[in-house]
Amino acid sequence: MEIQGTVFRVLPLVKGTSARGEWMKQEIVVELQTEFNRKVCISFWGDKVQEVAKMREGDNVNISVNIESREYNGRWFTEVRAWKINVQNQEASAPHADLPPLNVSDFEGGASSEVDDLPF
Repeated sequence: MEIQGTVFRVLPLVKGTSARGEWMKQEIVVELQTEFNRKVCISFWGDKVQEVAKMREGDNVNISVNIESREYNGRWFTEVRAWKINVQNQEASAPHADLPPLNVSDFEGGASSEVDDLPF
């Protein structure tokens, strides 16, 4: 299954030790670009954790995931686990880059030579 959206939050790295050895997990929250802007928490395990370091909040991502549920003590837990990610960083553009450059000569006639003690 593929999930497309915007990185809403990058959660802290979690490490631990189990009977199989040491493990690492990092989660991100992705806001889906749908009518209701739902959020999904996606887990990255093992070597996939390094890919999360490249992500920033606001990045557009396309993530391939597996969704699985497991039972523990009569309760069911569901996890969305990523196995492939494509980060599409938005290029930082100058704010209002589509506006024409400011022409200072347009404002020269309105300046007063009087000294005013008001701060505005």
